[in-house]
Amino acid sequence: MERGLLWLPLLLVFFWLAWNGWNEYQKVESYRHWAEQFDKAKYDIYAVLGYKDKQITWGKPTRKGAVNLQTFSLNEIQSVRLLVNDQPVDFESLPSSGSAKLEFISLNGDSSIIIPFTEISLAAQWGKFLQQEVG
Repeated sequence: MERGLLWLPLLLVFFWLAWNGWNEYQKVESYRHWAEQFDKAKYDIYAVLGYKDKQITWGKPTRKGAVNLQTFSLNEIQSVRLLVNDQPVDFESLPSSGSAKLEFISLNGDSSIIIPFTEISLAAQWGKFLQQEVG
């Protein structure tokens, strides 16, 4: 009986891990279907992003698909900046750690759109690509 009580927490941890794995698999599968409509797309735990014909669509990934989707045109964007820990950094000299975001500054300069990324290097690659598309 005592051995059974010792194994119970391990069994609970196993079921919790299995549920989380299934949940993440469902998110990735729904993203895969969503991303088929774009020329270029990215998925991470913070945001999904799709690019096609100078249009950016982004939102939050869930098991049932992307939610809170927003779309904007790169024709309305003046520049793209990489923010690490909410401070602008150069695309060529990247810090090794921090919270990465891409900031899209509108042509009139009064508003910006911020998209979070999990990896600084991935944000820099997207930022370089999108800055070329804006230019």
